[in-house]
Amino acid sequence: MGYVFAVAAMKDGKNVTYLPSYGAEMRGGTANCTVAVSDDEIFSPVASTPDYAVIMNKPSLAKYENMMKSGGMLFINSSIIPQGLFRSDLAAVRIPANDIAREVGSDRVVNMIMLGAFTEKTRLTSLESIISSLQENVKAKSASVMKLNKKALYRGAEYVSRGNE
Repeated sequence: MGYVFAVAAMKDGKNVTYLPSYGAEMRGGTANCTVAVSDDEIFSPVASTPDYAVIMNKPSLAKYENMMKSGGMLFINSSIIPQGLFRSDLAAVRIPANDIAREVGSDRVVNMIMLGAFTEKTRLTSLESIISSLQENVKAKSASVMKLNKKALYRGAEYVSRGNE
């Protein structure tokens, strides 16, 4: 999800850094990546106080809520994170991504639903740029995978554009 977003922002002419986290986190913990996007030069890929976070599970909320910049926005998978935020200085966009994924037809597209919602709400890039980036990343996979991912992106975007969050 982060890589697709980073490539899309680059396609839009933005300065971008992408810093993924691999290791033990990938086996059930709070895997993450940092993507910095700016019109100006970026001096460090590390975001000690991010403006935005996409939170997919409870351990990630516990870990990252306190790192957020005051006034920041969290995109929360409300299918598995029913509780609200502890901090009142943050905005929460709640997307029932797992529920929408089941409607779309695959639990594997939860991340694309969240990316669609994030893109629609923040406007840091466009869905067209996201889809172009995604097409580059799924070249070797079947057309049905791309179709499913596009459907998920649009459903996530549609969910927040209707003000459901």
